Amino acid sequence: MTGIFKAYDIRGSYPGELDEKSAERIGSAFARIMKYGTIAVGRDARLSSPSLASSFIRGFVGAGGHVTDFGLTSSPLLYYAIIKGKFDGGAMVTASHLTQEMNGIKLCRENAIPLSGDEGLPALQHMVGEMPGGPGQWTGQQAAGSYKTGELTGSYIDDVAGFIHDPKPLTVAVDAGDGMAGPEVKRLFLKFPILKPVTLHLEPDGRFPNHGANPFLPSATSELQETVKDANADFGVAFDGDADRCIFVDELGERIPADLITALIAGYYLTATPGATFLYDLRSSRVVAETITRLGGRAIRCRVGHAFIKEQMRENDALFAGELSGHYYFRDMGFCDNGIFAMAQMVNLLSAQGLPLSRLIMPLKKYFSTGEINIRVGKRDSVMAALGAAFSDAKTDHLDGLTMEYPLWWFNLRPSNTEPVVRLNLEADTKGRRDTMMAEVLKVIRETDPSMEIETG
Repeated sequence: MTGIFKAYDIRGSYPGELDEKSAERIGSAFARIMKYGTIAVGRDARLSSPSLASSFIRGFVGAGGHVTDFGLTSSPLLYYAIIKGKFDGGAMVTASHLTQEMNGIKLCRENAIPLSGDEGLPALQHMVGEMPGGPGQWTGQQAAGSYKTGELTGSYIDDVAGFIHDPKPLTVAVDAGDGMAGPEVKRLFLKFPILKPVTLHLEPDGRFPNHGANPFLPSATSELQETVKDANADFGVAFDGDADRCIFVDELGERIPADLITALIAGYYLTATPGATFLYDLRSSRVVAETITRLGGRAIRCRVGHAFIKEQMRENDALFAGELSGHYYFRDMGFCDNGIFAMAQMVNLLSAQGLPLSRLIMPLKKYFSTGEINIRVGKRDSVMAALGAAFSDAKTDHLDGLTMEYPLWWFNLRPSNTEPVVRLNLEADTKGRRDTMMAEVLKVIRETDPSMEIETG
């Protein structure tokens, strides 16, 4: 059971690693962490989510805590409920973008501040491990807690809609991916008749029968890309399973790297909020910081992962942050990642600029990136050491994994926080240099660990 505690959430295969018994024990331990206060609970559409959520709630209430159950919901809506309802914390049963046999639990304190491997999750893991006789059986446990249901979808959609300003007639292609974005997308577009939605897979289905819940994979957006072209849409957007991240497609049907979207949205915000602070994860293109700085903003490079980014956003009162994985974080949404809100900002941006998305993105395509490459290795530490030795003249840091920078190219190699792989990102000033240096980096990895395998998807 210890293997399900990750860097910023709990995840594992169901029922092999995470089952009802472990969910109940986690709920009981979380009640102790929360000092038997009141929390909001939500779940995604995965087939195992209802029973896992019920078991978690049983453990929390049985230990003396108080639950308001928001049922089937997105992660952003659950975060909104925690903040709006002034709950002591919350729990979202979801495995986000992972495949249907996986599930997990995201845990938050007040204001939707997540528990992470740096704060909260190690203590919870220890409590679960030391639980003497099963769920709720602590010495001096509280009296039984309470349970009720809650509903804030209408209020949430109203608040998101309030941030859409003077929209122009736009056709928006949306692929909810059988996940939790679908019901929210329908309600949001009903408020703006001037916007024409073209929709795919809006009904939540925990089997994810169409293309899986991970829009970061190119194979998951091929249908959306064709739909954008067929419908002459102004842009397309694909959501993951719990709607906390999304990938954008321009009017030509081309996927847009999420770091370029970060630069674009930050530039839009700077037109109204000069000097604002923005965060970008360390895998992002150099053009992100260059764009923010050129337009008078403050750009801060940060570690990968929602718990770390949200903490650093609060520390710096950042207006917006973006991750290469398609998570976009907004101060206006409680410093939380929110795919629906990112779509709303794209509507604002295109309405204000009056130019095709491909034209707005073109100046940001300054460098050449490999994109994120997932590599399975058995000798992770040896690989890191070998790369450090091979490129010892580079500017090096270890903010998250290993980053090595040269004037004309750079790379980052970091262990995944959610999967048993290392992730490589490399960028250069020319396509030729990118390909040459990628071959050099992969050669060092392969020589150090001949069993390495590059994942495709």
